Amino acid sequence: MFMRTERLFLRPAWSEDAPAIARAIAAPEIVRNLARAPWPYGLAEAEQFVALPQDRKAPHFLVQLPGEGVIGSAGFGRQGEDVEIGYWIAREHWGQGYATEAARALIDLARMIGHRRLVAGHFVDNPASGRVLHKAGFVPTGTVAMRHSLARGEDAPLVEFACELEDQPAPFEWRRAA
Repeated sequence: MFMRTERLFLRPAWSEDAPAIARAIAAPEIVRNLARAPWPYGLAEAEQFVALPQDRKAPHFLVQLPGEGVIGSAGFGRQGEDVEIGYWIAREHWGQGYATEAARALIDLARMIGHRRLVAGHFVDNPASGRVLHKAGFVPTGTVAMRHSLARGEDAPLVEFACELEDQPAPFEWRRAA
């Protein structure tokens, strides 16, 4: 599955993407804010990521900026009974709204897939991710829970968010690319 937003192209990862992924994510300030990524994160970890199978109800994508290449990743995962979104954007592309744009595309796709609710979270020491979630339409649940961060090697407090898809209008239109 491929998605196009106003500025981005979201697509599956292919084996030849591993070097670009490893370069884009190669900063501890990115990886420490992800639950499932190890640090250090190198080519071997990127190769493992591109080899992950796609779940039709919870796909994951590379975020590509036309003319720039791979600038991040966004997708769904399973968190217990819930479907969770996650994302990361390369450091040099922070502050330009790409994470919010990708998150909004995921919300719209979740509706199409048939999900009624999404969850997400950000570590307490990463408030910028909370602003992304808020702009995308998520609301804090009022819960701060401990969540393991593989890169940190420990549990850290995570602010939990949810998005009730039936209560929210579609954030914007995206086109399914052929």
